[in-house]
Amino acid sequence: MMEEGNFEKVEKVIDVWYEGIMVLGTDIVLQWELSENMVRPKSSSQNAKSRFVVCAPRMYKGSIESIGRRMLPFVDLIQLTHLKIQQVVAKVVPDGVFIDADGLNEVDLGNGDAYNPTQALKLYFQTGSVVGRSMTQDGEMNHGRVPIQPLTTSSGTGKVQMLVYNYNHYLDMLRTVTGLNEARDASTPDPNALVGIQKLAALNSNTATRHILDAGLYIYRELSEALSCRVSDILEYSGFKDDFINKIGKYNVAILDEVKDLYLHDFGIFIDVSPDEEEKAELEKNIQIALGKNDINLEDAIDVRELRNIKLANRLLKLKRRKKIEAEQQFQTQMKAMEAEKQFKSQQIAAQSKMQEIQAESMGKMKVKQAEVAFEIEKMKVEAELKRELMREEFSYSMQLQGITTQSLEKREQEKEDAKSKRISQQNTEQSQLIDQRKNNLPPKRFESTEDTLDGFGFNQFGPR
Repeated sequence: MMEEGNFEKVEKVIDVWYEGIMVLGTDIVLQWELSENMVRPKSSSQNAKSRFVVCAPRMYKGSIESIGRRMLPFVDLIQLTHLKIQQVVAKVVPDGVFIDADGLNEVDLGNGDAYNPTQALKLYFQTGSVVGRSMTQDGEMNHGRVPIQPLTTSSGTGKVQMLVYNYNHYLDMLRTVTGLNEARDASTPDPNALVGIQKLAALNSNTATRHILDAGLYIYRELSEALSCRVSDILEYSGFKDDFINKIGKYNVAILDEVKDLYLHDFGIFIDVSPDEEEKAELEKNIQIALGKNDINLEDAIDVRELRNIKLANRLLKLKRRKKIEAEQQFQTQMKAMEAEKQFKSQQIAAQSKMQEIQAESMGKMKVKQAEVAFEIEKMKVEAELKRELMREEFSYSMQLQGITTQSLEKREQEKEDAKSKRISQQNTEQSQLIDQRKNNLPPKRFESTEDTLDGFGFNQFGPR
């Protein structure tokens, strides 16, 4: 088998958990071993659930960014500011008064008694009034005409205000890092603010602490699933089953025994958070968009709003929208079919009327064509007769011309033959005369014509001769 290769390698990955003791702050693990009685769901025996359900929603590079650690610097600053406020308040000097002794000496009450500082302070604190003189006894300007003046010390007030401002600033920073605003902790609710604004402010805080809620739900869901798996394991082992019967009763165990082989999804139980105002507003926004585009009806919107589960509401909204689109498409298809049938009938009627019109037009054209053909035939007959007459005349004229041409040619040939025979005769005559001249040694003979006249017209005046 090794040589032929008639085998295959089978692998199976199974998750397991190890447990042990770890020394905090080091990488040392003591007494670590494979865990016993690991929790495994029925649907997946390869996966194992942890004995501890933990959640770290904000972890970066192995470090958990907690809200408490972010709050700690600002909490220390708030505590330090509070201590400084106490120190400033303890050292604040109360307001006092300034008494001008020279100004008091110039005052005469009229009863013979001297106006001393004790009486002046008593009068000032009881009535708030001060007796003074603008002129001295010598008639000069009295610079101490107001003998008592209040003294205010503002150093402590400014410091306290500055420290209170810092305290509020650090408190705002604390709200910023935690996400808990004034509307969430109800520290400064505005009585004139609308309910919707308060809800929006609280929703903003919910967004900042959403990870805490998600972590709590995750822990709750995982713990519930682990407990259900544990209960299923208890029912499979008799030792635990007896103890379980003693705790919850045999009837309840019998009920659990009936459903021990079922999976969690068979029960259809899911844990979801109730929708908050933001999710409801988003759902309402989707409903309004669907209504605006005429994707759903008003009845569909009412059905969607009645659902408390946002996921089911969104699914129902998509289902209603899809059904509305399918219904509209079906209606449009029917309308198109009816319109097509109507157009087909109208086209049939139009085609029939057009066919009748074409037939009538064809009949008229045929009659016109027949008349034209008859006229052309008659015209061709007349033209043929005329051509026949013309050809007959042309043939007659051609025969006459041919006869005249033949006669002319014959006459010309005859004249040529006559002239030739005449020349030959004259040449023979002249030849005989030349022979005779040579034989008889006669003088040269002139062969010019001696007939210089032609019917009384003489050629003697012309040359050559």
